[in-house]
Amino acid sequence: MGASPGFRRPPGDRTGTGLLGILALVALGVPVLNLLVPASSSLHLSAYSITLIGKYLCYAMLALSVDLIWGYCGILSLGQTAFFSLGGYAMGMYLMRQIGSRGVYGDPVLPDFMVFLDWKSLPWFWHGFNHFGWALLMIVAVPAVLAMVFGWFAFRSRVSGVYFSIITQALTYALMLAFFRNDMGFGGNNGFTDFKDILGFDLHTDATRVVLLVLTVAMLAGSYLFCRTLVNSRAGRVMRAIRDAESRTRFLGYPVESYKLWAFVFSAVIAGIAGALYVPQVGIINPSEFAPINSIEAVIWVAVGGRGNLYGAIAGAVLVNYAKTYLTGAFPEVWLFVLGALFVSVTLFLPNGMVGLLQNRQREKTTRFFLPRAFQGLLAGRVQDK
Repeated sequence: MGASPGFRRPPGDRTGTGLLGILALVALGVPVLNLLVPASSSLHLSAYSITLIGKYLCYAMLALSVDLIWGYCGILSLGQTAFFSLGGYAMGMYLMRQIGSRGVYGDPVLPDFMVFLDWKSLPWFWHGFNHFGWALLMIVAVPAVLAMVFGWFAFRSRVSGVYFSIITQALTYALMLAFFRNDMGFGGNNGFTDFKDILGFDLHTDATRVVLLVLTVAMLAGSYLFCRTLVNSRAGRVMRAIRDAESRTRFLGYPVESYKLWAFVFSAVIAGIAGALYVPQVGIINPSEFAPINSIEAVIWVAVGGRGNLYGAIAGAVLVNYAKTYLTGAFPEVWLFVLGALFVSVTLFLPNGMVGLLQNRQREKTTRFFLPRAFQGLLAGRVQDK
């Protein structure tokens, strides 16, 4: 006996289940195609492909953090890559400490760039990063604290809309300029690179790359489930109310600033974890990751995929970055024009993104299937008497 249409799961739940299924397929399929399929086979997945997939999934987590605050709370932040980069730098500091005497200059304590710049001792904020547990704590704590302090002042002052976007862009630009300085102790414009291992495992082996990719898949799935639970809860309904009518929500007695602050902090933590997973897979972190254009690109990923549904942000991040990889290799001079045209086209013709377009088509098919023909004609304004 078929289920009643009234008890069917909403399309978003079905799509979210499909997303988790795809992620599970990636987590199971990539190790097989890389480790078990011979390199001579056309089905073999190369180390470069694994790195590329891992990078796309890290970007998907970044897009998820943008969608959480923009799609559900109406907060358009152009500084999410600041939290992404801070998480990456925290992981990079741990990886640099693991190099030890294997560096170019052979110093067991100081990273190579400090020896080159004639530093005599390790700065105070580098202490503790030789321990993985401390690095994990900083990956979460540094973006969270920055988001909490910055958000508390911004939301308490009721800064919103385009003004909030501008000051978040200014924040990430200021951090970029600071990290470019050699005297900051973060490697200057070269950043961190030449990583050797993580937790004793060689970063250049296929097995380590596969484990990092599977861990990234797990963290993306966990972040998605966390965000979906949050937006489907009472707090999520309040967030949507703030997005649609902030003044009315405040008038009803809800602490609007608190909801916005905690959503902003949660998104910063997700972005920081994404940055930490990005660094050991890509093998480098430098101040260019703070560039405001990167935050703008993250917003474009969400807009293309469709904001306000979480899985649209993930799909947009993967698809746009795949297109970027192809176009920057085949037609490098036209990529930025394509990206701009894509954003303008989506804004004008697909305000709900690609996922929204697919949902509308699915809704039309469902309506045609379940409603009697007379009601279909009534809805379309084409009732004909027979």
